[in-house]
Amino acid sequence: MNQKNKIILASNSPRRKELLGLLGVEFKVQPADIDESRLEGESPSDYVSRLAREKACAIAAQEGEGQIFIAADTTVADGEELLGKPKDDNDAKLMLEQLRGRTHEVYTGMAVFSKSANKILIELSCTDVPMRDYTDSEIDEYIASGDPFDKAGGYAIQHQDFHPVEKLNGCYANVMGLPLCHLSRTLKQFGIELDVDVAKVCQQELDYNCDIYGKVLEGEL
Repeated sequence: MNQKNKIILASNSPRRKELLGLLGVEFKVQPADIDESRLEGESPSDYVSRLAREKACAIAAQEGEGQIFIAADTTVADGEELLGKPKDDNDAKLMLEQLRGRTHEVYTGMAVFSKSANKILIELSCTDVPMRDYTDSEIDEYIASGDPFDKAGGYAIQHQDFHPVEKLNGCYANVMGLPLCHLSRTLKQFGIELDVDVAKVCQQELDYNCDIYGKVLEGEL
């Protein structure tokens, strides 16, 4: 990649930093502070896309030109209901009970913005997430670990002990908060070619066999 294009990640999420780091690019982190309230009647896809755009624009307004700004927003949707980060133990328990043994959707909206090119591109990724029928005691143990409280929906798909999802079809990185193949194809539209095989690195690092990366990279999804 051409390092004259300095990348700024408008997120302080440890998971997004980890995922972006897999691409072998240099970047700095500058979280965006915006109002994340959902608008009345706003669909999950419109909600995450709007927040990603607003985050990218908010950080870009504080910086000079010649940089690429990446922002993302992820939400867990059970139908039209959006599940945010649990406030306390009881809230986490209610969320995990609600999702147990059922399939919900995880939406990530991602914005890539270049001030110098005066161009912003929005990507949307949605993954169906079938949760396994975990027990009440497993919920209690997971909550006691402290892991649910900074995660939308109250869970991390990659958690080794709780492993809430037994079989997933779709983008695993999307559920973690940053769909890397979508990001790769978007960066190409800004003239940025990555030095790594994104699909291969993503699958190796996340220990997941993805069946859609080809279609994503070709722009079919």
